[in-house]
Amino acid sequence: MARPRTPQPPVLLRAARLLDVDKGEYVQPGELLIEGERIVEVAPTSVPKDAVVLDLGDLTLLPGLMDMEVNLLLGGPDHRSPLNPVQDDPAVRTLRAVANARRTLRSGFTTVRNLGLFVQTGGLLLDVALKKAIDLGWIDGPRVVPAGHAITPTGGHLDPTMFQAFAPHIMELSVEEGIANGVSEVRKAVRYQIKHGAEVIKVCASNGVMSHTGPAGAQQYSDEELRAIVDEAHRAGRKVAAHCMGDTAIRAALDAGIDCIEHGSLASDETLDLMVERGTFLVATTYLTEGMDVSHAAPELQAKAADVFPRSRATIGKAIERGVRIACGTDAPAVPHGRGAKELIALVDRGMAPLQAIRAATTVAAELIDADDRGRLEAGLLADVIAVPGDPLTDIGVTENVRFVMKGGQVYRHEEPTG
Repeated sequence: MARPRTPQPPVLLRAARLLDVDKGEYVQPGELLIEGERIVEVAPTSVPKDAVVLDLGDLTLLPGLMDMEVNLLLGGPDHRSPLNPVQDDPAVRTLRAVANARRTLRSGFTTVRNLGLFVQTGGLLLDVALKKAIDLGWIDGPRVVPAGHAITPTGGHLDPTMFQAFAPHIMELSVEEGIANGVSEVRKAVRYQIKHGAEVIKVCASNGVMSHTGPAGAQQYSDEELRAIVDEAHRAGRKVAAHCMGDTAIRAALDAGIDCIEHGSLASDETLDLMVERGTFLVATTYLTEGMDVSHAAPELQAKAADVFPRSRATIGKAIERGVRIACGTDAPAVPHGRGAKELIALVDRGMAPLQAIRAATTVAAELIDADDRGRLEAGLLADVIAVPGDPLTDIGVTENVRFVMKGGQVYRHEEPTG
């Protein structure tokens, strides 16, 4: 029989100011009364005698940030070898994710979508295992919304043997591991991910900049296959996120009913308008167009990046101007883990107001994952709270300097005030 946990006293979290994300206004001073894993009162009128007071000084309280596209199983420490796909076994890869998860949490991101494994695991959903370990308190990390294996056709953008142009039959993946062709196989692949814990489905609907198998943005799955993937996911109550860059592929994804477009780099004005009309989310991953290191990529891939990245930045500017629902996502490790705030800075550079960028990483992201228990500092919601110096409404760059992180009422970073 499990031993009951010792009840923890309430916490009064205090800072100079607190951001009301909906109103775009500061509450001064910023005070939150927290009991267990939840906020029970903002600006409490009375405080229990046994409350522990955490006074953060001249900082700004924000809701925990959310990154809607990461892969914690890739990147991070000692990830220099191009042969990593065939050097890391599933155990090493999972341990790698432990380090990446801790770094992500300490940077102020308390929720992430782990958007699609594309490695050989013997059918294991490593991101689901990571989520379980974090939720049980075994390791430190953000709340994880796992996708299991990305669903991609043979030679598709997330067929891992494509990236290194491996010879035939080297490290081939199974249908359960996401390599699926034809309607029957894509249905089986989706069902397998859901059976073993996937909470969202990731599909490759188009080529990418780093794809060896065709121009960036070329549609990969047929319209019929895309519809089958969406049908399977939606009947099970799961949303579908599509890696999708080209305009024709994006239109096919929208027509299939896909819920979220990742990247959207080459969308036309008409397609962006259609996304607004249908309420489709866009995870722009726009910082990677300036922060991704492509210097070691093949010359033809570097040429694609030089062509696509500037066009992508312009597209995201148009999406912001038109009012597309944009949620924050980095595509880490394309951007190193722990540097998610770079995406907020890039969104502001593309035309968002700082408040819009903060909402992209809080309220909009929460809506994308159907999470009504986070994204704001309000009574009844999870006590996912970070603190930064200065005024993020005038300088979004302060989000790179996270001084305090709380997730579910537990403190994971606390730098004492100086001076």
